[in-house]
Amino acid sequence: MAEIGRVAVLGAGVIGASWAALFAASGRRVAVFDPAPGVRERVLAQVDAAADALAALGHADAGRADLLEFFDDPAAAVAGVDLVQENLPERLQVKHAVYALIEPALAPGAIIGSSTSGLKLSALQAGLADPSRLVIAHPFNPPHLVPLVELLGNAATGAGVLDRLQGFYEGLGKVCIRLNREVTGHVANRLQAALWREAIHLAREGVASIGDIDKAVAHGPGLRWGVMGPSTLFHLAGGAAGMRGFCAHLGGPMESWWADLGTAAITPEVVEMLANGIEAAVEGESLAELAARRDRMVLAALLARAAEV
Repeated sequence: MAEIGRVAVLGAGVIGASWAALFAASGRRVAVFDPAPGVRERVLAQVDAAADALAALGHADAGRADLLEFFDDPAAAVAGVDLVQENLPERLQVKHAVYALIEPALAPGAIIGSSTSGLKLSALQAGLADPSRLVIAHPFNPPHLVPLVELLGNAATGAGVLDRLQGFYEGLGKVCIRLNREVTGHVANRLQAALWREAIHLAREGVASIGDIDKAVAHGPGLRWGVMGPSTLFHLAGGAAGMRGFCAHLGGPMESWWADLGTAAITPEVVEMLANGIEAAVEGESLAELAARRDRMVLAALLARAAEV
């Protein structure tokens, strides 16, 4: 299985810049395309900001800005690369337009991994003459720190493409899951969407403030979810009988909670409630300060987990 060496990052917003920092930290040359003004400065700032964390995670080339090259033409950016990490805006017509530009320039074995948060693979593949090289490779923000990558191929996917891509990501320290079929939002986004819907419902019903609802997650189940998933945790909660014991004891109450869960819509009223609630909760902490604190705690959790292995 051919190793993935040179990488192209198409779209260098929050996700793309974070990917670029990780790829460069692994010692790979990274071609970057994004037509937005100031992209070079923003990506290089992200590479610098991520350097200490990536070095702590064992990436010897963390902070290597010299490994990045910036292009005005997406076709030039992808020439000769083994992987295109596509992070373009979540609009199908935009992605298809860029796919049409880059496909003639791609090397025969090059893979396109789309970071799309919710678009379906079959819809993305419709923008290529050869859909066998395009798969979903959806990270979680920020991808240079959070290990999860959701992978999805289908009947059109070339033989060995997912295996090759999974091996590459796992070599960077990522944790990959494979979806067996396409679904809007993949797995993790659907799970967090379900939780947020209930959080909004609870706030609208006056049960608790936005800040306290966030505290309930971060200081309660969120701590456990950072270690194990919900089904494993409920298996532990069932005592000696495991999951069967949990369902026998709390299956009925759980169904009653499900029946009482609310719905939510992102109306202007809800947006104002959320914005005002989170502004009160963060007590003046800036977005940059919040992001830095998040990243410090995520890094600490990753290092603690690594020490347990």
